[in-house]
Amino acid sequence: MLDVLWAATSVAVVGASARAGAPGHSVLSYLERFGYAGRVIAINPNADQIGDRPAWPSVAAYRAATGNPVDLAVVLVPASACLDAITDCADAGVAVAIVGSSGFAEVGPEGRALQSKLVAVARAGGMRLVGPNCIGALGPQTGLVASFSPLFGGAETRLLSGGAETGLLSGGAETGLLSGGAETGLLSGGAETQLLGGADGSLLAPDSAPRAIGFASASGALGFGTVSLALDRGLPLRAAVSTGNEADVSALEVLTALARDPECGALLGYAESLSDADGLRALAAAASEHGKPVALLVGGVSEAGARAAASHTGALATGERVVDGVLRQFGIERVNDVDELLDVGDAYALIGGAVGDRVAVITTSGGSGILATDAIARQGLRLADLSPSTRAELAQIVPAYGSAANPVDVTATVMSDRSLVGRALHAVAGDSGVDALVVCFCVLVGADVDAIVDALAEVKQRFGKPVLVARTGAEHLAPQATAALRAAGVPSYPTPGRAVRAVAALHRSRPRPGIAATADGVDSKAPGSGEAELKAALAAAGIRVPIGRVVTDEASAVAACPERAVFKVVAPGLVHKSDVGGVLLGIDAERAGEAYHQLMAVPGAAGVLVEEQVPTGIEVLVGVADSPLGRILSVGVGGVFTEVVDDVAIRLLPVGEPDVREMIAQTRVGAMLSGLRGAPPANLDALVELVVAVARLAADWPGDLDLNPVVVTPREAIVLDAALSVTS
Repeated sequence: MLDVLWAATSVAVVGASARAGAPGHSVLSYLERFGYAGRVIAINPNADQIGDRPAWPSVAAYRAATGNPVDLAVVLVPASACLDAITDCADAGVAVAIVGSSGFAEVGPEGRALQSKLVAVARAGGMRLVGPNCIGALGPQTGLVASFSPLFGGAETRLLSGGAETGLLSGGAETGLLSGGAETGLLSGGAETQLLGGADGSLLAPDSAPRAIGFASASGALGFGTVSLALDRGLPLRAAVSTGNEADVSALEVLTALARDPECGALLGYAESLSDADGLRALAAAASEHGKPVALLVGGVSEAGARAAASHTGALATGERVVDGVLRQFGIERVNDVDELLDVGDAYALIGGAVGDRVAVITTSGGSGILATDAIARQGLRLADLSPSTRAELAQIVPAYGSAANPVDVTATVMSDRSLVGRALHAVAGDSGVDALVVCFCVLVGADVDAIVDALAEVKQRFGKPVLVARTGAEHLAPQATAALRAAGVPSYPTPGRAVRAVAALHRSRPRPGIAATADGVDSKAPGSGEAELKAALAAAGIRVPIGRVVTDEASAVAACPERAVFKVVAPGLVHKSDVGGVLLGIDAERAGEAYHQLMAVPGAAGVLVEEQVPTGIEVLVGVADSPLGRILSVGVGGVFTEVVDDVAIRLLPVGEPDVREMIAQTRVGAMLSGLRGAPPANLDALVELVVAVARLAADWPGDLDLNPVVVTPREAIVLDAALSVTS
């Protein structure tokens, strides 16, 4: 149903107006100007005609008189008139209504109540509602501009239909696209603004076949500002939708619908303060099923907005960490600003996704090669190890003062013999140990562009490996370069770091099958918050804990003490016992009485927990806590230095064994378990089994569960300390 936002065959403009500057006038004029071929219905009960178009008093009246259904309504009347307008649309069987009007939840309780009434009426009529307080939607390939954004208001704005006559990124002199000249006009804000679209879903020449991008944004102004920048780059768009207050339809739901659209190849979005776990899961599942990479820019998640917590888990699970962990879990690329979002979009559109992590760098500048190498390490990629035969071949090409090792520094002198560039590219691309190439140029001038583009295009076609260019230099030095590279299917970036960042996004865009839709917990009643009660619940679920019991007198302490014991104070509300001297190690029967009295002197002491002392091992934090998205699992470096080391991975429940293994590998825990400085490896499988069991057990418990440390030895994984913090 939501596909009518970009592919509607009929649009009703509710609040249509003949007054220039009115939103209802803008939408009508944009639809006409961009050549929208579907039916456009002007709705205004106070007019018989608007321009050359008849006006209808209501959508229902139009439907009754003509029998024609209406796919999409754009409602642009005052907030006070919106309820009647939405009722009319629902009664007429409109599939989706966009409410551009403001004055709803964003202004206070009365507006929120009115917004709720709109949603109730829409749902009762089987209609979806986008907004309110949004700027609309765009379907460039059909000329559907269901938006009043001033982006589309240029008097000379043209929507090209695609095909050979448009010169669409063909690299010819008449393209007028990103050429740097006065006629470029690609949503640059000037009179020559152009939208680029084709009915076949391709916005480039057929031999380039880029993926069309679907874009959704919770913010209208930022969203359509981003659209202008995307089109200015020549990024092909399948659709762009702003969702405003998201009273019914969210940006995540729009992206999910776009994931199922066969003409959409990749997804970009802007969301604020993620709290819809089901929406994220649905998006991730649909994107994975249909092979669509996704990148999200998320606002409103700074640590200033995170709650304070007494437990390790809660303190470490800030908004930023939760968003990072959950998006990683679902295979969604997180970006940090609009430029980065569009950089990733360029890579998705021109290359696709799921590339390996072995990157080769070819550069005409040693400095660019160093920056690219640093970025490769920072992004978790690998600098490809070139084979001896490749290095030998490069040695015949690269000057003695260059470098035939990766990064390959061909030096700027190679540009004097342009054939050498092609030979170097062939040598590196033909190496089976290379998954992707980042090619760096500095101050590339117009005369060099054709040779470079031809060489890159030939290598890309012959070897089928992703090629990305870092072109550091002013645009006016080679004004046709970006468009020519794009026509060859090669994304171009101004710095090596941005090019490598795009490679990393491609590498991480692998489909993730089997994303769980619902929690697979166990029927477990939450225990009391005391350590002994918690450990009893863990043990009942098959989770290994030390053998022990709580004692309240000296004689019982002596009787309960094994050969080597740990004594812990039992004090309600005390989470970090070691901070107050509440943990004593290596206690035997002879010292048991003294240890008991020492701990009972701790303020608030109600007893002493006497446990067997287990062998030392790798200390791990395992926790479960609440977040705006739901219950989350944390795994990281444990012990007394947990906050100092600050190394934790986070995932949204439910999780499976693959998720837990990935979490462990993401932190230093993975390396620690493998055995350091001659120590035997710890039992990774036992830790994974323990974490999965804890995640299932505590999925519905209240508060923050903090198991720290969980000690992992070569033989087993065992919970040494447990706390449950419940805040009212």
